[in-house]
Amino acid sequence: MATRSELPLRGRTIVTTRYQPGALDALLAQLGAAVVHVPLIEIAEAADGGAALADALDRIDTFDWIVVTSRHGAERVADAVRGSSIRLAAVGTATATVLAARSGRPVELVPSVQLATALVEAFPPGRWAVLVAQADRAADTVVTGLRRRGCDVVACTAYSTRLRVPSESELASALGADAVAFASGSAVEAWVEAIGTRTPPIVCVIGPTTESAATRSSLKVSAVAADHTVEGLARALTEQLVGDS
Repeated sequence: MATRSELPLRGRTIVTTRYQPGALDALLAQLGAAVVHVPLIEIAEAADGGAALADALDRIDTFDWIVVTSRHGAERVADAVRGSSIRLAAVGTATATVLAARSGRPVELVPSVQLATALVEAFPPGRWAVLVAQADRAADTVVTGLRRRGCDVVACTAYSTRLRVPSESELASALGADAVAFASGSAVEAWVEAIGTRTPPIVCVIGPTTESAATRSSLKVSAVAADHTVEGLARALTEQLVGDS
């Protein structure tokens, strides 16, 4: 039988809110948690049906770099970058993994700290032509940051995000949990739009950008992951919940 040290989150319930269960859900389950997945965002095509992105990808060889900020963006550009000479950049390792797997090419730039600001800082000097494929509600951190560094940036909406209102049973399960994990600022915003400022006792976020979104939304953050990855978020949740036991 597994011991508490092997399954530190056994007996604890944690809410996740991403579009689909992913690496965080799997990792929390491995640590013994009961994971309540309550998606608050639905992924849909861009309002223009993807026309702007398709136009940019048709002239992909006029760009030096393409930047994606999520797996959904990576999925929508992967076919076009296969066989091209454009260099690839991704904000985080999970996004880079999807882009590399779908395109059959390595991703040249992934910042060691998985933040949009870190990607801008890690970008090599030069007046690069850069295509940024992102969500309709994405912050302008990458686009503005690269332009300030002298790059010629074309930003395209790769997909849109829509609010999903949870059912009564999902709402009860979410608010009855021990903790909630937020992996993005948009997840925080979706929670407040759908549920309000009520939360489980512990609120953990993946990084400072998500923390800022929570502060703006009047959510009290219990902990910010020191390592801005799903592994770091799982560690932060474990520290909060084990320390609370």
